[in-house]
Amino acid sequence: MAPAKYPLLLFLICFTITIPSNFIPVFSENKPIFACDISKNRGLRSLKFCDQSLDVKTRVADLVSRLTLEEKIGWMSSTSKGTSRLGIPDYQWWSEALHGVAGSPGTRFSSLVPGATSFPQTILTAATFNILTFEAIGKVVSTEARDMYNVGLTGLTFWAPNVNIFRDPRWGRGQETPGEDPALSSLYATAYVRGLQQRDDGDINRLKVAACCKHYTAYDLDFWKGIERYNFNAVVLNQVNGKPTCGDPDLLSGVIRGQWNLNGYIVSDCDSLEKMFSSQHYTKTPEETAALAVNSGMDLNCDHFISSNALAAVHRGLLNETSINRAISNNFATMMRLGFFDGDPSKQLYGNLGPKDICTEENQEFAREVARQGIVLLKNSENSLPLSPTAIKTLAVIGPNANATETMIGNYAGTPCRYTSPLEGLTESVPTIYDPGCINVFCKAARIDDAKRIAASEDAVVLFMGSDQSIERETVDRVDITLSGQQQLLVSEVAKVSKGPVILVIMSGGGMDVQFAKDDPKITSILWVGFPGEAGGAAISDIIFGYRSPSGTLPMTWYPQSYTKQVEMTNMNMRADPKTGYPGRTYRFYKGPTVFPFGHGLTYSEFSHNLVDAPKLVSVLLEEGHVCLSSKCKSIDALEETCKNLAFDIHLRVKNVGKMRASHTVLLFSSPPQVHNSPQKQLLGFEKLHLMPEEEGMVRFNVHVCKHLSLVDENGHRKIALGQYVLRVGSLTHFLNVGIRLYYHGNK
Repeated sequence: MAPAKYPLLLFLICFTITIPSNFIPVFSENKPIFACDISKNRGLRSLKFCDQSLDVKTRVADLVSRLTLEEKIGWMSSTSKGTSRLGIPDYQWWSEALHGVAGSPGTRFSSLVPGATSFPQTILTAATFNILTFEAIGKVVSTEARDMYNVGLTGLTFWAPNVNIFRDPRWGRGQETPGEDPALSSLYATAYVRGLQQRDDGDINRLKVAACCKHYTAYDLDFWKGIERYNFNAVVLNQVNGKPTCGDPDLLSGVIRGQWNLNGYIVSDCDSLEKMFSSQHYTKTPEETAALAVNSGMDLNCDHFISSNALAAVHRGLLNETSINRAISNNFATMMRLGFFDGDPSKQLYGNLGPKDICTEENQEFAREVARQGIVLLKNSENSLPLSPTAIKTLAVIGPNANATETMIGNYAGTPCRYTSPLEGLTESVPTIYDPGCINVFCKAARIDDAKRIAASEDAVVLFMGSDQSIERETVDRVDITLSGQQQLLVSEVAKVSKGPVILVIMSGGGMDVQFAKDDPKITSILWVGFPGEAGGAAISDIIFGYRSPSGTLPMTWYPQSYTKQVEMTNMNMRADPKTGYPGRTYRFYKGPTVFPFGHGLTYSEFSHNLVDAPKLVSVLLEEGHVCLSSKCKSIDALEETCKNLAFDIHLRVKNVGKMRASHTVLLFSSPPQVHNSPQKQLLGFEKLHLMPEEEGMVRFNVHVCKHLSLVDENGHRKIALGQYVLRVGSLTHFLNVGIRLYYHGNK
């Protein structure tokens, strides 16, 4: 028998349960279906935690007071054990909704609900740069989640979105993120969470479903050259070096609870505590590990490590019941806000929802529209796209991703309503001849002669290359960022013999070094389609045949293969280091060549930008005696008192000067004074416009100096650089000076 099992066995045998004095037996043998289902058991009426007229804090306190220590510990595991005597069923916290309700321990599909709407993978949705779209997806996903909850197929707590910065193109989970820019990631996350959580009745004290942003900090490596995320020590700032996040009170209690005022629960990643003990050897015993996590501020453990070891930690004096009460109170407060303790969900706000409201035509069309908005046109020589569906008599469709289905939805996905593959989508517009070219995306032996034969005889060729989950996903990082195997050879050889336009379509999560295709005049167009979701094939066809103009914008830099030789994935430094030749990371700091830059994206139309209004000088007011009033400072601290009302507006007029109706993403960048190794440029804001030919639109950006123009110095402190900033929108530039002056009564 394994020694690790002895403590659990002994505790189960030797320790008796103390029944609290306020114990009220409610159920004897029957297992409850819904918590606080008063219609099925009148005894629940006297329990305060079942009284919906009371505030959440009062209800939670009452519930916690009625639980034994063992029962409390049971509610610290993601697979929480219910309390039948109080009319509370078991609950599985772990459900996923990264880009649609996904299969997970807390969610299942059945004959009653065989599928749910599967939107494009997050990285392609981010490429839409459309905040309204981000939120609208969240609303659809949360509605379908409520549909499934009402018939017992899912929970109400979803561990999404993933807000890690996509700092390295090799990271297999970059596809799950909104890209490499912190401003884009922030706006995506807030909009998506708002869509998931906000109720239709506007009650801010209640939740539609509960979101959970992950993975908090420096989660940028899975498995690379033998190095695993489970024991990798990410060196970011000296304050966090060597400390597992689940055992760091400064991050959990100090930052999340203290600085950020989290009104929710903090959950460990799955297996994190077990790995902290067994792989990282950060603690000596399982009990010490459990105690450290709870005492540091963790509320819920994905897995059973807490439920297996917390009781022993209490009896050893490492953990007290007060800390456990705090943790489960945070968990229960979330469930109270979700209506979990309000009885039968059919009698609540979303009680009328059910299977009929999942996979509606409207939702599926929206998934197609999101993919259209996100697809990025990277190259379009001589306006070879869009193709004319009347001029093209037959189309050659070639490549391992040409008939993709599951590949289109990426990871953390559910069962889609249905698939429309690229081949199917294109065939709906014109006759096609198809050849996969390779058995799979590894393409170890391309069937080049067969592919060339059909390419030479057709009016145009579309090549579907890239990757799938066998090349980039959780637990799988890339070593190279080129097309796998003989994909490049296949593309080049087909292009040589083609008599018409050649369109290369890259289906992938991360960027690819396709410089060869960018430089090849025979390859007339390049599209990046991410993992475009269940309707991806239809959306790709819509773009290729001009039913929609592409308007996607790259949310990450596409690097050359040489980047992988210069940068170790384990190096978390963002800033370039000329002394070592380290080129830096992301468009904000990277100093080197790119295949395609962050923010790149073409359309079938043209747009002009005109600056209507913007200041040339902004003054930061300082109190008398401030050192920077008498001596020259490069920057000042971005303090709360300094930042009050320190904002200005930028107005832009945007006109569609092309011949086609199109959407256009307006990106506002700032290049700050070069102090503290500041970013070369950073995104301040963005807005998506939809304009007819010759139509004009106005864009207004409100820029807060401390929020948008500040930067972080070498020690992690936020600063406002003094001097000249260059604001950019497309080719338009505007110079802005940020200076200081003395504060006196009456200053505005």
